[in-house]
Amino acid sequence: MFKNKHNQSFVIAFSLLLLIGLIGILGFMLLEDYNLLEASYMTVITVATVGFNEVHPLSDTGKVFTIILIIFSFSIFAYSLSTITSYFVEGRINLLFKGNKKTGGISKMKDHIIIVGYGRNGMQTAHDLLLLNKKVIIIEKNHDLIVSHQNDNVIFVEGDATEDEILEQAGIQKASALITTLPIDADNLYVVLTARSLNADLQIISRASHDSSDKKLRTAGASHVVMPEKVGGTFMASLVAKPDLAEFFHRLSIEGNEGINLVEVVCSDLPSEFQNQTIHDMSIRRLTGANIVGFRTPDGQYIINPSGETVMVKNAKLFVLGTPDQIEKVKEIIRQKRRHS
Repeated sequence: MFKNKHNQSFVIAFSLLLLIGLIGILGFMLLEDYNLLEASYMTVITVATVGFNEVHPLSDTGKVFTIILIIFSFSIFAYSLSTITSYFVEGRINLLFKGNKKTGGISKMKDHIIIVGYGRNGMQTAHDLLLLNKKVIIIEKNHDLIVSHQNDNVIFVEGDATEDEILEQAGIQKASALITTLPIDADNLYVVLTARSLNADLQIISRASHDSSDKKLRTAGASHVVMPEKVGGTFMASLVAKPDLAEFFHRLSIEGNEGINLVEVVCSDLPSEFQNQTIHDMSIRRLTGANIVGFRTPDGQYIINPSGETVMVKNAKLFVLGTPDQIEKVKEIIRQKRRHS
């Protein structure tokens, strides 16, 4: 049930404490004919070694049992008490129950996105995806980092993403994509290899720090490789060479601060009667006010600023520029065409 080492330690400590308590209570009840309250009292003062008097004088058998109980319970009690106390002190109790309440819904999730690593890149990626109403699960092995961000609107799975068990716990078989943002390329490589072996159809995006890692990550199964430093450097150069153009694209951010977004609309399962129609025939510009600035064919060919004579085909993608309302109208047109089929 609890798959990370911190939660395992808590469960083991609590179980040992409960076990030694049950042994003590049953022992005093059977050997000394104590009632439940008396047996519980004797067990507590014996295990805790507080030194109060016995409820009743002990028989020789009872004394032997008490000696054995003290010997075996001394280290168990100390270990259990320190472990449980650390959960209260470090806030792990709250994370234990809150986290498991969240992770309990992972088995029902599908088409979610797994992000490996919750550093600066991972946090920004999660933030942007949440703005798009995507379901996000974070895999992070730094327990203290998880505790400090337990109130974030994400689900955490604590552990090493190179382990099959952790990826399965994050629902990798039903996920639509995995993004690994670890700072070391070798770690990302292992994550990509493991993830690809568990889900052959998964879209995998990996961070890389060195040019030499690009080919290795793609060979391992990465769909795309991103170098944050290179992307950032290119953008900064654009701010100098083409400042207005760079600022224009910056304003078309994923957050849509300017009220204009550039998004992709997938035309999957396009009904047969609407296939092979042109963009002009579908009247998207006239009906919605949005602009189609790009078109991707099912075989991966990109057409920039497609003409009205561009033919719609099944599984094509439209790149649409417009306000959120205009883009929603585009999606609604496609949904209506599906319903009319």
